[in-house]
Amino acid sequence: MNPTSPDYQCVYEGNLRTRMTHERSKSEVITDAPIDNQGNGEAFSPTDLVSSALCSCVMTIMGIKARDMGLDSVEMSAKVWKKMASNPRRIAKIEIELELRIPGATDQQKIILERTTKACPVARSLHPDTQKDITFKWL
Repeated sequence: MNPTSPDYQCVYEGNLRTRMTHERSKSEVITDAPIDNQGNGEAFSPTDLVSSALCSCVMTIMGIKARDMGLDSVEMSAKVWKKMASNPRRIAKIEIELELRIPGATDQQKIILERTTKACPVARSLHPDTQKDITFKWL
């Protein structure tokens, strides 16, 4: 057992629901099993969180790189689609449509920002069989 304090705690609340608490901030996340897997679908499922984490990580990595390049006005939003596979049940594909507005970014900086997403730790942590398709729409 690790003698240090945990980063998170997770409690099973019954009826296929969990509550996770981030120890430092005390913020909470609830998950429910999806409707197609015996759940109520009343909150993000664990696989929804994985897909959302990929999107959040990509945005964070791009935000850091934009800041490093002196691009302070960054607007990003995204849509995320998750495709499940069976036998075994797993995430087969995550599609992200990312809309970006970064005033003053040159075409070369945009290319650098897009390439930066390859350094996303979440993407690197996902199984190699999980397809990750990211589309960038510059506004």
